[in-house]
Amino acid sequence: MNKEVVTPVFTLTGIAVVMAFILATVNRLTSEPINKAKNNQELEAIAMVTGEFDNDPFAEKADIYTPDKKQKFTMYPARQEGRLNAVAIKSYTNTGFGGKIEVMTGFNTDGSIKTFKIITSNETPGLGSKTDEPKFKEQLNGFNPAKQILKVKQDGGDVDAVTAATISSRAVLRAIERAFAALQNFNKRDENE
Repeated sequence: MNKEVVTPVFTLTGIAVVMAFILATVNRLTSEPINKAKNNQELEAIAMVTGEFDNDPFAEKADIYTPDKKQKFTMYPARQEGRLNAVAIKSYTNTGFGGKIEVMTGFNTDGSIKTFKIITSNETPGLGSKTDEPKFKEQLNGFNPAKQILKVKQDGGDVDAVTAATISSRAVLRAIERAFAALQNFNKRDENE
């Protein structure tokens, strides 16, 4: 073979192998801290939406499904002295103005909403991001989706949308509504067993 072709091929192959090794090493070194930070963020969100607990919600987490079995969410029970006080459900929707929104919602044992926390969102700062502020959130404290309509008032519901952020408001409520539907489906399954 021609030396002008072989030398660059071997050089590029060597560089590619070294770079692959470096990337694999960096990935191995950073994956555990990244996962730990993500778990800590979720644990903080669980505590924020359920209140105090003395169990390990991660050890007791369960996958729950919407009635049509199309969406799977994660439920974290919050117990105090062995008694279930609340559950946190991590759900999502892709209907936000900026795309996907992940929400951690706390539900009391009667199915009413304790509160919620937006975990990830690409909503517009100063507009759609206001759905995670007290003015919007406090409307849902004690809100029972089984007895009230979990939609914005423009859609015939009982919740005031954030001004100039109706799409974001609808999306957050949709994520919470899906979490509630999955919780109801889970509770029905338990009753039938």
